[in-house]
Amino acid sequence: MRQADAAAEAFESVHGQAPTGVWSAPGRVNLIGEHTDYNDGFVLPFALPHRLAAAASPREDQVFTVSTLGSDGRLQEADPVAIPQLRPGSVTGWAAHPAGVAWVLRDHGITGGADVVIAGDVPTGAGLSSSAALECAVSLALLGLAGLELDDPAGRTPGRPEIARWVQRVENEFVGAPTGLLDQTASLRCTASHVLFYDVRSGEAQQVPFDTAAVGLRILVIDTRVKHSHSESGYGERRRSTELAADLLGLKALRDVPLDGLAPALDRLPEELRPLVRHVVTENQRVLDTVQLLHAGRIADIGPLLDASHVSMRDDYRISSPELDLAVEVARQTGALGARMTGGGFGGSAIALVPEPAVGTVEKAVAEAFEREGWRPPRTFVAVPSAGAGRDL
Repeated sequence: MRQADAAAEAFESVHGQAPTGVWSAPGRVNLIGEHTDYNDGFVLPFALPHRLAAAASPREDQVFTVSTLGSDGRLQEADPVAIPQLRPGSVTGWAAHPAGVAWVLRDHGITGGADVVIAGDVPTGAGLSSSAALECAVSLALLGLAGLELDDPAGRTPGRPEIARWVQRVENEFVGAPTGLLDQTASLRCTASHVLFYDVRSGEAQQVPFDTAAVGLRILVIDTRVKHSHSESGYGERRRSTELAADLLGLKALRDVPLDGLAPALDRLPEELRPLVRHVVTENQRVLDTVQLLHAGRIADIGPLLDASHVSMRDDYRISSPELDLAVEVARQTGALGARMTGGGFGGSAIALVPEPAVGTVEKAVAEAFEREGWRPPRTFVAVPSAGAGRDL
């Protein structure tokens, strides 16, 4: 059963009638470009086929209700909240993400109540942007209930870039996670068979062809099943440190440090900030180099850039974990052309660029390596660049 149908069926079981509509948004994998988004840099994500769907109907009383269908088939219902009374901190736990959407949209004149039921298959805590998928799906649902469907030819509806910034406010101000724009932008703006080359500073976006199957390659996602939370991890510390470094250099953001100016810039900074700056500057260049190779049709040649990205995140940004490092190392040893952790770090997932015949070998080798360490078995799947958020029913 596709996720939209599951959400609609769950909605009817909760509310006794079919929803007005169903909207969904995907998780994402970031091919390369990690922790560059909040430094005004470049990112290169693609959307996953895994989606979260929000089935919704309007209410007349400005009350917002939300339920979610778990992977075990059980429904979890949050306490109803009055939209006029929403404020940061008023809702906690998983329900803070959809409630935060209602809070942000209230600021833009969308104050109608709604019943929402969510279903989906984006793995949580895996670094695959499940929270952004949830927020984007609910954003489209509440906008749709207000008669503001995406890509309205009459121009009455906020565009996808604007909605991404609204969703970022949910994370930053309501949930309390200092995330950048990568996850929301990917969920809303990616297209099938492409990676999204996104310049965070300018807002310019370019769809870059990424058909790995056509050249006999696959992107294998290795979910280590080590959970992480940006709001409770070192993510915020890294962000504050890179912003401090930019300030000490007299720059708006580390995006403004050119690669050939990296060494003199590092000389002007305290020792503890230098590795973080080195990662951001070199990672931006790796994104640009990857895009150039993809435009030339040289997908197999991006492997060394993926490898270098992981080393940089492991050694300079210090956001990897033993599980991620082992997954990357074993994948490389058993046939991957390149591999790296993806997402915010401190757990989550790695990706590997693997020739199609070697996918099973890599999966088996990583699973056996985890078993030898006494760790939970990793979850693996082949990621296919998929469509961004939209209305399903």
